[in-house]
Amino acid sequence: MSGARAIVEALEREKVEYIFGMPGGANLPFYDALWDSKIKHVLCRHEQVSAHVADAYGRVSGKAGVCSATSGPGATNLVTGVATAFADSSPMVAITGQVSKAMTGRNAFQETDVIGVLTPVTKYTIQPLSAAEIPAAVKKSFFIAQTGRPGPVLLDIPKDVQQEEVEITFPESVQIRGYRPSVAVDSRDVERAAEMLVKAQRPILFGGGGIRIAGASEPFTALAQLLMAPVITTLQGKGTFPEDNPLSVGPIGMHGRAEANKIVSECDLLLAVGVRFSDRSTGNFHEFAPEAKIIHIDADPTEFNKNKMVDLSILGDANEVLMMLFEAVARRAAKKTDDNAWLKHLEEVRETMKGIPAYRDSYSELSGPKIVKAMREVLPPESILTTGVGRHQMWAEIHYRVLRPRTWITSTGLGTMGFGLPAAVGAKFARPDVPVVDLDGDGSFVMTEQALATAVEHNLPVVSVILNDRSLGMVEQWQRLMYNRRYIGIRFQNIPDFVKLAEAYGVEGRTVGSLAEFRKNLKEGISGDSPMVIEVPVSHEEDVFPFMPPGKSIKDTVYGTTKESAIF
Repeated sequence: MSGARAIVEALEREKVEYIFGMPGGANLPFYDALWDSKIKHVLCRHEQVSAHVADAYGRVSGKAGVCSATSGPGATNLVTGVATAFADSSPMVAITGQVSKAMTGRNAFQETDVIGVLTPVTKYTIQPLSAAEIPAAVKKSFFIAQTGRPGPVLLDIPKDVQQEEVEITFPESVQIRGYRPSVAVDSRDVERAAEMLVKAQRPILFGGGGIRIAGASEPFTALAQLLMAPVITTLQGKGTFPEDNPLSVGPIGMHGRAEANKIVSECDLLLAVGVRFSDRSTGNFHEFAPEAKIIHIDADPTEFNKNKMVDLSILGDANEVLMMLFEAVARRAAKKTDDNAWLKHLEEVRETMKGIPAYRDSYSELSGPKIVKAMREVLPPESILTTGVGRHQMWAEIHYRVLRPRTWITSTGLGTMGFGLPAAVGAKFARPDVPVVDLDGDGSFVMTEQALATAVEHNLPVVSVILNDRSLGMVEQWQRLMYNRRYIGIRFQNIPDFVKLAEAYGVEGRTVGSLAEFRKNLKEGISGDSPMVIEVPVSHEEDVFPFMPPGKSIKDTVYGTTKESAIF
């Protein structure tokens, strides 16, 4: 069997359904072998799009998304998408072609050391040097990508290795020296954590993306309700706890909800699950939750005490740990009533925060917050919302309530503009049975607009909602607030015309002028059978608040630009 055919056979044994990519000279043997396979190849118009589609497919399905590219520029075009997946712990296998071994190091046409380029932003890289090594290499790639803390794995295969024909053996399992993704949970640590939780007077549960990855939303929710403890999340953790639950306070951080930023500074115990304590969530590490003892549960031991020193760390799968912790807490105390001082204080904070300028319904007819709230009213609970990166993403963080796990797909760790539309395509491939909407900004959308072509060619009825302020809105806000309105490099004027752009791709494009018109078009879009682009003109001067300035702590959160924002 040829090495190329061995790749395909190995992928079939991993039950791969889709490969998102583009062919080229160095991976043509692999593509030729795909001709006889049941695996569906999805042609994307740019390798970065391929990686984002695979990334979102993995986040929604829980299985590694697969993307492919040729050598040289094909491989380097994957970098941003692979780095995005790495930053957000998304399972992915990226397969690249490489020049033949005899040409390595000779500056051959489209030769790039992609192993060297991608090693810093992958969980692992593999380059089989003979066809016989390919089945084990593929098996290892999926095992590493999908176990422990997930992440992208690069499989770089020289062209002559793809063409080589040898006897091939396919392993049923693999062992990787030094890699032990599953560890036994220390029950003594769980008992200590339970003791700390039941003694706490002001506990808070803090959920991150690790809960989604582990499928641990159910025990996380059950524990919160058992303790009657408020729940905050990271931006990546939105939806791990239903945000319509009375215990949900919302996300914290740079653009977290005001009440979440306030209440986390007052807790006496913080149970953090699957979080990184990133600077975007915590601000100044040393000043974060200053009065709290902290318990940190994570599958990756390198996260313990990396950014924030904690009192107790528990290594293990979040689902397993939380189920053990629930039982340990339940043995110690009956369910607490909602008539307690901590929850009463939370309600007082919520009531106070209703008065901040950012939460008042005093925006123009078409404003970011109003559009985001209208989307939640229109979209069914199971709908998937993807976002690009910019002010629209932050408005969604604050105002869009995520009700179910794996229905909120956004780039957080890398903050990748252009993620939203290809992510919607990947989400739709993973869940064709639910509505999928991309909330985007004009700056973010044009970076990967070619994903519309893939949506059209595969009859994917994804809806793109573009908040068009003709500006790099988030950058403009920073220049306005922190650089004395010295605006540079941010204005787009009236280019492009998004309706005509959509039509050029064979997509229906519409511009709305009122909230009622927006709701009507969004309803039509999610009930249709083809893609749609909805442009919403918004003001470029409407800032996102609350806002924790970079380098500051959560207690320095700004709630508006008026004197009323100094609410504390």
